[in-house]
Amino acid sequence: MMTKNEIFQLMNTNPVFHLATMDRDQPRVRGMLLFRADENGIIFHTASTKDVYEQIQKNPKVELCFQGNGSQIRVTGVLEHVEDAALREEIFQHPTREFLRAWKDNGIDGLLQVFVLKNGTATEWTMETNFEDKQYVEL
Repeated sequence: MMTKNEIFQLMNTNPVFHLATMDRDQPRVRGMLLFRADENGIIFHTASTKDVYEQIQKNPKVELCFQGNGSQIRVTGVLEHVEDAALREEIFQHPTREFLRAWKDNGIDGLLQVFVLKNGTATEWTMETNFEDKQYVEL
């Protein structure tokens, strides 16, 4: 099983992940782009106009799935909505988020909604461990 730091490294190296939410009684899954994963949590963002934003507001329990190096990491937990102005500015200015700068430049930066998953529980799946009991890592 990977350590917590190895899991964070895999996430940051492979920032595209899948996010599962609930829409009433229907699961919904979509690809998302990680901003950062570390001891402070798993941080990502979306727009307030998206269905995923409404789903998280109604039920913040989620599962994230990252893949890389032959491993699949699934993380369950509860998302928190982040209002931190410094973090929002860091996201807008980050070189990988150039596509968001138009929102800020056009005065619609309120569209940006930031979420963090803290204290999640991760499990790793590989072909080699496919039939073994799951092991969990607290993040």
